[in-house]
Amino acid sequence: MKKAGMPTRAFFSNVKLFLALSRTTHGLLDLATPALSALLWLGAFPSPWIVAVGLLTAFSGYTAVYALNDLVDYRTDLERVRTGLLKDAGDYLDTVFVRHPLARGSLSFRKGLVWAAFWAVLALIGASLLGPVCVVLFLGGVMLEAIYCLMLKVSHLRVLVSGLVKTLGGIAAVFAVDPTPSPLFILLLFLWLFFWEIGGQNLPADWHDIEEDSELGHRTIPVRCGARATSALILLSLLMTVGLGTYLLSTATGQFSIFCTGGSFLIGLYLLVQPAHQACRSEAAIDVDALFAKASLYPLALLALLLAHMISSQAAK
Repeated sequence: MKKAGMPTRAFFSNVKLFLALSRTTHGLLDLATPALSALLWLGAFPSPWIVAVGLLTAFSGYTAVYALNDLVDYRTDLERVRTGLLKDAGDYLDTVFVRHPLARGSLSFRKGLVWAAFWAVLALIGASLLGPVCVVLFLGGVMLEAIYCLMLKVSHLRVLVSGLVKTLGGIAAVFAVDPTPSPLFILLLFLWLFFWEIGGQNLPADWHDIEEDSELGHRTIPVRCGARATSALILLSLLMTVGLGTYLLSTATGQFSIFCTGGSFLIGLYLLVQPAHQACRSEAAIDVDALFAKASLYPLALLALLLAHMISSQAAK
């Protein structure tokens, strides 16, 4: 006789596998990026309709694209599992639940494909409600993510494709609230998010996998250039991120106060520059993983700072 709690436990176990496939913990943090980007340009809160549709679309898009990553990399991840090179790192942000559930056989490829397709369709519907540019950017993001995965054994320059993908959510959010934003603002936003992705996300993630990638002949910056050059690229990228982020918050629509400008600079130092400097000094995996985790919080911390300023400004009126 089955225990009453077994179906419930089985249900939540399956849900965790789907969440692991889409790296939902990371995806939820990523929602801060489009929200922050839209507020920086608009300088005010958009309509409740835009907020609701935008958040649902962003969540669906990130969920679909992260799942697509594992679907396209399925054979590569199988190779990692078969060779015993796949790390189990429960303290690593992208492996909170389980790493690569498809390759491990915990979740079937068909179920993963249906899951990704469902969220992709939902994201496409939401993007169509927000505007044609949002649709183009979402479809472009899907295509670029697939290209990024397929370049794993082709070129270490795939890091540039990763940077492009990560900028699209923030840019789409700006077009969702204003169909004709300033080209200069879009360029600055693009560069800001691009360097944050390169230095705070992609290179630390590839560094985390350097042993696996070296053994399997994968082309990444850490494998190609080594730890010293990678750490220098990380630090340079994040210094540029802090500079661009501080400039954006100081000059964006609404002329935000010194509270935002100084706060942005200090947040960047704490979440990006200091852990990057530590990783450069030690070249230890634990410090690289700490950098990845702290850098993932950077957009959320800036969003909280900006919201605090906007709410206090409205209350003062």
